[in-house]
Amino acid sequence: MDKSWEDALFENQELIPAIIQDARSGKVLMMAYMNREALSRTLETGKTWFYSRSRKELWNKGETSGHFQEVEGIYLDCDSDTLLIQIQQEGVACHTGFFSCFHREVNKEGISEPQDELPPYSLSSFLQELFEVIEERANTPSPNSYSYRLLEEGREKILRKVAEETTEVILATFEEEDHNREHLRWEVADLLYHLLLLLRRENLTYYHIMEELKKRRK
Repeated sequence: MDKSWEDALFENQELIPAIIQDARSGKVLMMAYMNREALSRTLETGKTWFYSRSRKELWNKGETSGHFQEVEGIYLDCDSDTLLIQIQQEGVACHTGFFSCFHREVNKEGISEPQDELPPYSLSSFLQELFEVIEERANTPSPNSYSYRLLEEGREKILRKVAEETTEVILATFEEEDHNREHLRWEVADLLYHLLLLLRRENLTYYHIMEELKKRRK
């Protein structure tokens, strides 16, 4: 009888490391081990299960904390000895209260103190990081914050800024000077920033827009 893919996967290894990645932010959240039963339960339930090497037992992520991980995709590496699991994280992944277990930076100076923003967003996800900064400014009254002031001034003010920046993008596009690309880059950045402010004002998030675009992809 031919071996199943699970038989083949665990033929030469009892445990396989699983890298857990947040599907929205792209951040790596944790690494744990799976045996055959943990992987089977993960596939059956749609939530992550792991094998504890210290306790020598299966455990369901979130069973005690409520911070479950909803599986969106499971991928196998080229050597068939490591899994990448993309998930939607409820709450935080780390038992110490941080979103990611990888919340300390290592460099030649040593190891940093734990930081909420680590690991950093990738460049492609920076708009989400910027949106989180805008949310923080919105919830922290400060007359020195441009984001806070504009949000306080209301929808009409923000819409005027969006219209103004849209016009600036159009004008920069038609420039023929050598600095055209640099100017256009600057104006597009301004427009994106003010669009994020508008999303926050209208109780939408950056993820809502990404989900809508993803639905349209053909």
